Amino acid sequence: MAITLDHLRRYAIARSLFKPTTLRRAIHKLGFVQADPIRAPARAQDLTLRHRVLDYRAGDLERRYPRLPLEEDYFVNYGYLHRTHHDLMHPRTPRAAWTPAREAQAQALLGFIGECGTAHPRAVDQHFAHGKITNWFGGSTNATTRLLDEMHYRGLLRVARRDSGTRVYAVRQAEGRAGQPPSGHPAAALDEAAVRERIDCLVDLIVRKYAPLPSRSLGQLLSHLCHGVPQWRLHRAAALERATRRLARTRIEGIDWYWPETETPASPRWRPDEAVRLFTPFDPVVWDRRRFEIFWGWAYRFEAYTPAPKRKLGYYALPLLWQGRVIGWGNLAVSDGVLTARFGYTAGRAPRDALFRRELEAELDRMRRFLDQPRQVRNRPVSR
Repeated sequence: MAITLDHLRRYAIARSLFKPTTLRRAIHKLGFVQADPIRAPARAQDLTLRHRVLDYRAGDLERRYPRLPLEEDYFVNYGYLHRTHHDLMHPRTPRAAWTPAREAQAQALLGFIGECGTAHPRAVDQHFAHGKITNWFGGSTNATTRLLDEMHYRGLLRVARRDSGTRVYAVRQAEGRAGQPPSGHPAAALDEAAVRERIDCLVDLIVRKYAPLPSRSLGQLLSHLCHGVPQWRLHRAAALERATRRLARTRIEGIDWYWPETETPASPRWRPDEAVRLFTPFDPVVWDRRRFEIFWGWAYRFEAYTPAPKRKLGYYALPLLWQGRVIGWGNLAVSDGVLTARFGYTAGRAPRDALFRRELEAELDRMRRFLDQPRQVRNRPVSR
């Protein structure tokens, strides 16, 4: 059977929206959950998991993280992944080496955190008082916080838990030993075959999360992976070539598409999703903006960092899925215990369908239970 774009669209939705299960199993199926600190009305990781975990409530991942075999770290973007996959990326060798002075600071922090067991950035800063520096957005941040971030990225520290959203660090145990030297540690004694095996495993994890992928999106994700494994950035081209050889593929309208070789997009097992769904902008169903436009024929943009007068969809517009099509978006907010929802539609109005209205109300009721606080839902009139 020839695979069509309709097959790929249905397959992309159905394989990602698997039957809700436990938190541990859902993360195993996803392979990786992207994190984002914005709450509108909840963090991205929670909005992603609510569709895939039974009776999930906002904040469950943060509350249960210390008891799960997970790590927070950068993969193709920042988020949560299983410890087995996390270990494949380490020891990580950043492109920029530390100065001797920076190494000395890191060693001091490593010793302090090791003695404490776990340490909140505030406690570390109070002890060392490294002062302020300019952050990526032009504002100021604690120099100690920046150093903790760098040590976490280098694999010297891990996130032990979060306190009210703030990362609390512990020394990362590497192969049963305490933290390795702050910089310049070798990318382990791996031969070329072992490196290829690790990279291919990580690439397969990417494909498992985001398939089916257009060829350009696959290449883009492998470029993102270079930040997760900078020590192997020169292996990107070879890894991409191996992936395109081993993955299943088809060509539709001049675009090559890739997915795991054990799956068949045209299979009847991929049943269409009939519910109304509101997705975080980072949900795997809608993350790939290139694929989004091919599938649904319009351009979605994440506008949280766009100046308000220039926004077209809203600060944190949630793509709205209905019967296998993303037909619009919603902006949700909680104020004084009330969940307020405003919607826009690509057709200029909501579907004139009683079933759609019932399903939309059901999705808003699921959102209310997930947030576990609003007393009611106020559905404002639709707006463009």
